[in-house]
Amino acid sequence: MAVLSVLFAALGGFVIGGVWYMALAKPWMAAAGIQSTPEGKPANGRSPLPFVISAITMILVAGMMRHMFAMAGIDSAAKGLLAGLGIGLFLIAPWTAMNYAYAMRPRALAIIDGGYAVIGCAVIGLILGLF
Repeated sequence: MAVLSVLFAALGGFVIGGVWYMALAKPWMAAAGIQSTPEGKPANGRSPLPFVISAITMILVAGMMRHMFAMAGIDSAAKGLLAGLGIGLFLIAPWTAMNYAYAMRPRALAIIDGGYAVIGCAVIGLILGLF
């Protein structure tokens, strides 16, 4: 059941990422400096590699969150949601913002990517809490 919960949580994080970045595609591409086709899609976006890496990292994040939740006694959807929000808001988003500041990346990019970290971890935490 543990592996299944991690896979479902990773899938949830992956799906919410798709929704997040589809909704924010134009501002994200502008902030990231990605050229687009006349249809508005990334000019060099034909490689499946980013999706493969995303899937693997979602499994890793969900797996570690499950481990941390088990050690901390987080055993409900509400606790999982709150813990996931905390992980995204106070660990991942600040780290992303720090890296982007040193790389002189636009603030909008840090907000969009950090926002996904918060929402994605919240969804992962919620799903893990349901198991």
